[in-house]
Amino acid sequence: MIDVGRVCVKIAGRDAGKKAVVVEKIDSNFVLIDGQTRRRKCSISHLEPLNKTLDIKKGDSHDKIVAAFKTLNIDVKTTKPKTKKTERPRKVRKLHSKPKKVTKPKVEKKEVKEEVKEEVKEEVKKVVKKTVKKVATKK
Repeated sequence: MIDVGRVCVKIAGRDAGKKAVVVEKIDSNFVLIDGQTRRRKCSISHLEPLNKTLDIKKGDSHDKIVAAFKTLNIDVKTTKPKTKKTERPRKVRKLHSKPKKVTKPKVEKKEVKEEVKEEVKEEVKKVVKKTVKKVATKK
């Protein structure tokens, strides 16, 4: 019943309800279809055969199938092939240059040491005064 040229209606899947013609019989369960649907392998269980046949040969091109469908007054949409996209512009990386070193303001070590020494001396004087007062009050 399902042979090359048989017009069918697809009853399952994305193309359900659209008419197609069997272009090639792959095995006992699958056929290659084309027409209002996409040209693809389809299970026979997803097709409902009609009593119409088209005069096409095994493996005919989509153009010949569209012409055959026009004899039955069935419109077939033809889609344009995807155009090749041009490559998107890529940013060109700059060459790595040595990173700039962040320079801290230099402080002379002698100045820092002297400031620390003065602070330590003041702290020592305070501690000595406290201990002297404690000792004096105990007596």
